[in-house]
This record gives sequence, C-alpha cells and structure tokens, in this order.
Amino acid sequence: MNMPQAGMEVKTMDHEARQGQIEDYIPLVKYLAHRISMKLPNHVEIDDLVNSGIIGLIDAIEKFDPSRGIKFKTYAEFRIRGAIFDGLRSLDWVPRSVRKQKKMVEQSYAQLEQQLGRHATDEELSKELGVGLDEFYKILDNLKGVSLGKFVELNNNDSQANGEGDSVIAFIPDRSTDDPYHKFQKHELTEILSEAIRKLPDKERYVVSLYYFDELTMKEIGTVLNITESRVSQLHTKSMIRLRDALKSYVENKGR
Repeated sequence: MNMPQAGMEVKTMDHEARQGQIEDYIPLVKYLAHRISMKLPNHVEIDDLVNSGIIGLIDAIEKFDPSRGIKFKTYAEFRIRGAIFDGLRSLDWVPRSVRKQKKMVEQSYAQLEQQLGRHATDEELSKELGVGLDEFYKILDNLKGVSLGKFVELNNNDSQANGEGDSVIAFIPDRSTDDPYHKFQKHELTEILSEAIRKLPDKERYVVSLYYFDELTMKEIGTVLNITESRVSQLHTKSMIRLRDALKSYVENKGR
C-alpha cells in the first residue's frame, strides 16, 4: 500500500492536496473496516464501518500535528479505528436480547470462578446458565463482537480531559507521557492485562496471542490450532469476557 510520507504539514494543505491524501488512505480505511468486521455479526454492514472510518481519516488529517513525533499513518489508524467504534455504538447494533445474554454470561463467569477459585469449564458454565452445551455455544456465537472496543473505552473518563478521546491502552506518544502519574497508570494497567492474559486457559491465550499480536485471522488461527473458525470465535469471546472482568475489577478497586 503506497502511503504518503509523514511529516508534511497537513493543516496548511489546500483542498486538492487534502482530497488527494484522503484518496491515498482509503485503502487503509477499507482494510481496517474489514478487519473489524470479522469480529462482528453478519448483519453489520461493512459500508457503515467504511463510512465511519472515512470520518476518522478526515479527523486525523485535520488534527495531525507532525511536531508530536509520530507517523501520520500511526495516528490515522488510531483515529480510524476510534471512529469505527464510535459509529458502531451510535448504530446500537447489539439487540437488547443479546445485551441481556452478555450480562448473564459475564455474571455467571464471575460468580462461578469466584466459587471455584479457577476458570470455569464450558460444561460448568452451561449448567450454571441452565442450558445445554450446544445452546451455550450458540449464546457465545451471538455475543461475537459485543465486547469490541471496550478496551479503548475503558479509560475514556480520564482521557476526555484532553478532548481527544485517547486511551491509555492505545499507545500513541504525546506530551502527556511526561506525566509521572500517566506513566505509572499506563504501566499498572498493562501489568493487569498481561497478568490476566497469562492466566487464561491455554487455547484462549493462544487465540489472543495469535489474533492481537500475530494478527492472524480467525480462519488462520483455526488452521494453526486445528479447530473450526467458529470454535476460534467462541474462544475469543470467552477470553474477552475474562479480560474485561479483570479490567473491571481493576477499575472498581482503583475507585475505592
């Protein structure tokens, strides 16, 4: 993908140059939209994600400041992803029944694992929910993508102070990194996530590693682990529930 070189002063662009840069980065928008769509139910339209991503790209072009010492492509990716997440929230694409299922599964996970002192098995959780194992897997399939963007949102209250909506989890260097409290908070949060990932059951940990660090698709991960793509999606959903629970506990304890 041919991208323009970072460092040009975007804010002083004339209309033609600005339009040219938008067109140059449309492939990046489509790429990110397709990556995100893989985590979502089929009824979510890819065109809606692309349209939201273009809004994020335009926002990035208008706000990019080369003096901050980052590449425009890095900044644009962050803004595009954020705009797509915002678009998903505004669409309210998750049915109320699915939100109810999500809350029920999260509560059951937390209660069972507190009682057992270990990760609950699928059989134990399905029994706790009062459903068969096949029905439990259907519920996990329904929850595909519901937790998308939660890590980005987690520090939203703290980040609103700078008006940018940046998250401490999304690492884009800026002046705030000179703040010792910011550095400590980011380090602490990273440690919480790292520890939570280490504690995941083996297959869930492999899925998280291959998906987020090696950037394999669900289908590719299925080939590596010799399981179906659907099973990979279910493992991903369970790992996100566990990680969100760990982060939620962290935030709640910080507030005490």
